[in-house]
Amino acid sequence: MKKVILTLLIGGFIMTGLSANPSTSSGTAGTLAFVYFSATGTTERMAKNAAKEMGADIFEIQPVHKYTDADLNWHDKKSLSSIECNDPKSRPAIKAVVSTSSNTAFDISGYDTVVVCYPIWWAYAPKIVYTFVESHNWSDKKLITLCTSGGSGLGRSGTDLSKFAKGVDFKGGKDFTRSSGADVKKFIEGLLK
Repeated sequence: MKKVILTLLIGGFIMTGLSANPSTSSGTAGTLAFVYFSATGTTERMAKNAAKEMGADIFEIQPVHKYTDADLNWHDKKSLSSIECNDPKSRPAIKAVVSTSSNTAFDISGYDTVVVCYPIWWAYAPKIVYTFVESHNWSDKKLITLCTSGGSGLGRSGTDLSKFAKGVDFKGGKDFTRSSGADVKKFIEGLLK
């Protein structure tokens, strides 16, 4: 009987170890993912620095159509980004949402909290970020939004995105254009207390 109990206990410990998330290196890392969209590299740098600081997984939203400088010209009313931003129903296609380190696809079910990072375009998140948010089941998930901006700041972009993430617990957001990964970590840890 002692051997059976000992075998069950050891089996339970082994199974617990196998089901643990291997990326858990801090209190929230195993349940926290950063997902970013960046057209110029500014948001990518912010997101990668923050994810590294927090020991979190990081994923990139890759558009089917990679934005060119001409596409991003906000002075041109016919540029792709201007057209998308002026159309509330615009949802640009996503090629993939993949890990920047292992090229694995993003699976929201593995995370409790998702930090979505994006540039501000015309006071909102780019429409491809709406495509991402609308394509996932946010029930029992927490959402935090971080942006980079040339001057307008986060504005209503985070709360606006949260309306399209059905069932989400929106924790808040902030502009981190000129901040360090440590600043982002402190902000996120404060929101998740």
